[in-house]
Amino acid sequence: MSATSKFIFPRSRYYGTFTPENLVFNANLQEFSHRVSIICALETGGKISSQEAYAQVADLWQQLEQSKRNLLV
Repeated sequence: MSATSKFIFPRSRYYGTFTPENLVFNANLQEFSHRVSIICALETGGKISSQEAYAQVADLWQQLEQSKRNLLV
């Protein structure tokens, strides 16, 4: 990863009990968190409406729940 990518898309270490499923879910959770923060910034800056932000976050939440079910965490 380049320095710019590390700055824009930071990743934290995983500190929990190691299993491949937990590691993948942690990565998905970090991605969810990052994307939600971007959506919030867009809504705060007036680039998207509150309804659009809500719909996007709800869609991301559904994807995260589906990921959890698929991984059986």
